Amino acid sequence: MTAFPVSDRTSSLRIAPGPVDLGSIDTDAAPGYDGNKTTGAEDLIAMGPELADLQERLWADGKAEGKRNILLVLQGMDTSGKGGTLRSTVGLVDPQGVRITSFKAPTEEERAHDFLWRITNALPPVGVIGVFDRSHYEDVLIARVRSFAEPDEIERRYGAINAWEADLAANGTTIIKCMLHISAEEQKQRLLDRLEDPAKHWKFNPGDLDERAEWPAYREAYEIAIERTNTEVAPWHVIPADKKWYRNLAIGTLLLDALKSLDLDWPKADFDVAVEKQRLADEKPL
Repeated sequence: MTAFPVSDRTSSLRIAPGPVDLGSIDTDAAPGYDGNKTTGAEDLIAMGPELADLQERLWADGKAEGKRNILLVLQGMDTSGKGGTLRSTVGLVDPQGVRITSFKAPTEEERAHDFLWRITNALPPVGVIGVFDRSHYEDVLIARVRSFAEPDEIERRYGAINAWEADLAANGTTIIKCMLHISAEEQKQRLLDRLEDPAKHWKFNPGDLDERAEWPAYREAYEIAIERTNTEVAPWHVIPADKKWYRNLAIGTLLLDALKSLDLDWPKADFDVAVEKQRLADEKPL
């Protein structure tokens, strides 16, 4: 199984095989799109009906013993907009067909298992769009930066991730992996905005500044992880995230591309439609 085809608008976001240099990717760009903030927001809303229709077809396919689902993986530094992406893009479809999991530090029970155990338990059922707000990649990102695992174990995990994702793809899961690429300057402004607005204080965590101090180490960890796990069936997309409107539009388009690639149709009725219509026509007044 190969990765889903992408539209011209998002083809430049897919990372080519080989070494990755995030410093060469403009965080404030809008590749593949020549509109502006206003048209970008309008175009995202305009794709809503088609997204909703295709998502309902996926849901119906799952109810009819289909085998397909979608897994959207969102990774990025703090303030890169994972939550905002969910509201603006996944929020366009019926929530009953979506399963969102936000991964925090592993519990004691989770630490007693292999790192992929809790991730596997959170996979979406068939017919559902699953979203990981952070994911198994934390186990090769923060684990690498903060030395939460030995170097040999980190090395093993890259291969384990590739094998695990290949198995998912072979069994009907379309994987969309997105790294929300924000600049250090934009992150600083967003953190400051949270501190200056009492309504956003709940979003601020002093630990975010501790992680920010490790910015170069995180960039290197992302570059290595993306290079090592950028496969044909589960390629990486790096999304410029300084422009929130473009970030949302790009991920919405990737989700639409993935749904289109499934070539979904409505399940055939497993009953005689004409007979059921006649039953209703012959029904006595209730």
